[in-house]
Amino acid sequence: MNSGAQRLRSHIEEIVSLSDEEFEQIFSYFKPVKKRKYQFIVEEGELVNKEFWVVKGCLKSYFYDDQGKEHILQFPMENWWTTDYDAFINRSLAKTSVDCIEDCELLYITYEDKEKLTSESHKMERFWGKKTKAGYVALQNRILSLLRNTAQERYNLLLAQYPQLFQRVPKKFIAAYLGVTRETLSRFQN
Repeated sequence: MNSGAQRLRSHIEEIVSLSDEEFEQIFSYFKPVKKRKYQFIVEEGELVNKEFWVVKGCLKSYFYDDQGKEHILQFPMENWWTTDYDAFINRSLAKTSVDCIEDCELLYITYEDKEKLTSESHKMERFWGKKTKAGYVALQNRILSLLRNTAQERYNLLLAQYPQLFQRVPKKFIAAYLGVTRETLSRFQN
């Protein structure tokens, strides 16, 4: 079993236990893909038919507003799932883009295969149910942080939750994620 398969199995088994046969069946729905730094896995305006799991690397999920300002939603990294979920679930055009900040190794599953796998496997239905709930909680906490906390408090939370980001992600991207200028971000770091 390759390292991507082993890591995916460990990731799934954090929630549900699997026999070797069950995992082989599950893994048969996933396809590996390697992307280089700056390559897209999702582009705004395109149809989205894949959900990605990050084996290795770091990406950014973002959009540009009408004034051309970049707004970063998240930095998917190892063991994260990512896509434009609205477009993926509703079979519509992407409103966000996801591209690689680093060279990345990913596994993806198509919408149709995810639906089929979920209907065949109650364990995967449970797994994705738990992952969806966790994602919803994380999104709610991000929105509350944006509404309740000062920029300095958001910076401190990000640093406490994901200290590795500060070594992997350019400062301009962290500033865009926090909704501050690079100058403001530099003041936080002093």
